[in-house]
Amino acid sequence: MATATLTKEELQSYWLNGYVLKRGLIDAETIETLRDRFRDVTRGAIPPAKGMLVMRDVLVAKGKVEATTPEAEIAKIQDFAEDPVFFGYVKDDRILDVVESIIGPDIQTLHTMLINKPPNVDGRHPLHQDLVYFGFRPADKIVAAQTALGPMTRENGCLSVVPGSHDRGLIDHETLPWEGANAGYWGAKGVGAHPDRVHVELEPGDTLFFHPVLLHGSGRNRSQGFRRAISGHYVSAECVRTWATPDEGKRQFTLVRGRAHDHAPPPADVVPPAIPIDRDTFSALRDRESRRG
Repeated sequence: MATATLTKEELQSYWLNGYVLKRGLIDAETIETLRDRFRDVTRGAIPPAKGMLVMRDVLVAKGKVEATTPEAEIAKIQDFAEDPVFFGYVKDDRILDVVESIIGPDIQTLHTMLINKPPNVDGRHPLHQDLVYFGFRPADKIVAAQTALGPMTRENGCLSVVPGSHDRGLIDHETLPWEGANAGYWGAKGVGAHPDRVHVELEPGDTLFFHPVLLHGSGRNRSQGFRRAISGHYVSAECVRTWATPDEGKRQFTLVRGRAHDHAPPPADVVPPAIPIDRDTFSALRDRESRRG
């Protein structure tokens, strides 16, 4: 098992390239427990935790692809702060030790997600920057951790990254005109496949830590198996929020290490930069969610 700290060289590599890979960080028993939990949630053996979103793949939802198992219907599970097994990964000291070395000792969750890429669907997510989804700043105090729950290869749609792109600023994003594009899977405008992208193949337990401005994405699953990974986005509790999400009341920002910091609430009238939604549409989404309570 890998150590849960970054060497000086690894930390330098993170700031130079925008990511660092820790091989074998999470043990096989923990990986199997997470896989079992995913199966139990998707098959209905246990109910989804409070606030958890279980999202079907768009092609399955449209009837374009017939799922042969309950697991084959699902594109992702997110917002699982109330699930003790999934959130156990987010709070794992092996993950938090690396996160602390990057963003400091006061750590809260920003987003939690398990990506499931079944065979026969599209499942692509074009190169994008995660900061477009988040209102916390500064960006250098945010980091993602993604751990493979099974082999992640070029054939089944592993992550690809563009080294050094985290230093080039936030790019405007757009919605792609793909029938199989899942909701919210935006792409950075004008980037395309990018000649400098690097495919990051992972084995179960390998964990990639990456900067929120790093261009990254994933391809189609061309295998007959699944491609699965669990991830947590973390933010320093020192960060301030520059805009509020439409579903503000549902966000699950949880302190997982260190101490909390007091901040003013985010402004309610700011439209996020770089998103492919205009002010009127964004305001309408925010108003709709506030009425739902």
